Amino acid sequence: MTDIEYLKKYYKGNIEDAITRLQNGEPVQYIVGNVDFYGYIFKVDKRVLIPRFETEGLVELALKYLSNTNLDVVDLGTGSGCIAITLKKKLPNINMDAVDISLDALDVAKYNAKLNSAEVNFINGDMLKPLNKKYDLIISNPPYISYDEDIMDIVKNNEPNIALYAPNDGLYYYEQILKNCSKYLKEKYYILFEIGYNEGIKVKDLALKYLDCDVEIKKDLQGFDRYVIIKNKF
Repeated sequence: MTDIEYLKKYYKGNIEDAITRLQNGEPVQYIVGNVDFYGYIFKVDKRVLIPRFETEGLVELALKYLSNTNLDVVDLGTGSGCIAITLKKKLPNINMDAVDISLDALDVAKYNAKLNSAEVNFINGDMLKPLNKKYDLIISNPPYISYDEDIMDIVKNNEPNIALYAPNDGLYYYEQILKNCSKYLKEKYYILFEIGYNEGIKVKDLALKYLDCDVEIKKDLQGFDRYVIIKNKF
């Protein structure tokens, strides 16, 4: 389905105005105002990153490692809330926390939790810093684009930079999480990251630097390194 076909199917306002906005470089998801993520509808606007199919793959991985029991899970850098809300919908008995430094993003995430009738505890703060408990699973799709990396204008000019870019060649948030996560992890744990296509080995090395763990890199549907799975050594 083309973007114009998508607009004609889902946009409820003046279609000619919508097409003009599209031609001016605005993402179709922001124009329509929502996206389908893992079968659920999420509101999106310029306060949050647009959820992508690669992140659905991250959720799919998490569901393989979680059971529908009283587990503690935290989503770091939740943005629209798509990861946390989807996990809570699929596994209603988990205890789901979600953190974001942006109050604007949290407003969107809280709206989406109500929209999808999902009970998620949203926390304002910088990644791990506001937390005070231990988790079975830490999951995150943090900002991971380096400042000198070329990205499409439609992304660069519309989506929030705070959700896109990271210092240290895109590795800053991975290192901050891995360096400081030990006191937030239970004895048996998983950490799941979405990563840039060229960051797999670098994130694996960071995990091995800071944790006594096993690490696996998995590819997305396009064959790119996209996910890092970290777990305690059994």
